Amino acid sequence: MSHLFHTGNRTLQDRFDGRRVADTLEARRRQEHFLPEHVTMIEAAPFFFLATAAEGAVDCSFKGGPPGFVRVIGPAELEFPDYDGNSMYLSLGNIAVSPSVGMLFMSFDGRSLRLRLRGHAALIEDAARLAAIPGARRLVRVAVTDIFPNCPRYIPDLGAGEPSAYLPRPDGTQAAPEWKSRDYIQPILPADDPHRPGPAGAHPLG
Repeated sequence: MSHLFHTGNRTLQDRFDGRRVADTLEARRRQEHFLPEHVTMIEAAPFFFLATAAEGAVDCSFKGGPPGFVRVIGPAELEFPDYDGNSMYLSLGNIAVSPSVGMLFMSFDGRSLRLRLRGHAALIEDAARLAAIPGARRLVRVAVTDIFPNCPRYIPDLGAGEPSAYLPRPDGTQAAPEWKSRDYIQPILPADDPHRPGPAGAHPLG
C-alpha cells in the first residue's frame, strides 16, 4: 500500500517503467516525522509555496514572512500565520472546505534540498496567541502526513544568476543527478533512462 501514489501515478509509472524507482524512493525517502534537518530548513525559511484545492478550484500561493514565521510544533505538525491579504481567501477558503494541502520549501541556490509536505490544515483563531505574532490575523495549523525531501535539480542559482546545470543541453543530453548513481537506484532505473548503466537498449534487470 502506497502513501504517496494513486491510480493516476501508478498508470504512468507502469507505462514508462518507473514503478521500481517510485517505490524505492518512497520507501527510502518518505518520512512521517520531521528530522532535525527538516526542522532547521522549515524554521529558517522566509517563504514557501502552498497548494490547496476544493470544489474544482485549485490554487497555488506564495507565503512569505520573517525567517521563523513557520514553526514546527510537533513531530509532524507545524503552524504559520495568515497575514493581511486581498480578502479573496483563495487558500483559506479551500482549506475551509477541503483541508488537504501541499507545501513546498526550497532555496534558489541550486544546492539545497526541496522539502515537499502533504497534510491536513485547520484555521486557528486564538486571540492570545495571535497577539504574540506581529501582523497575524489567524494561524494555519498543518498535521503533516507525508514528508518527502528531493533533489534540487532544475532549480536555478538566483544569487549567482546561473541556470540549473541539469537543464537539457542543445543536443538533448543532460548531466546526471547524484541520486541516480546510488547503488539502490542504478539497477532499477527505467529502461529508457539516459543515465542507467549498461549499453543502450539493455536494462540491467533484463
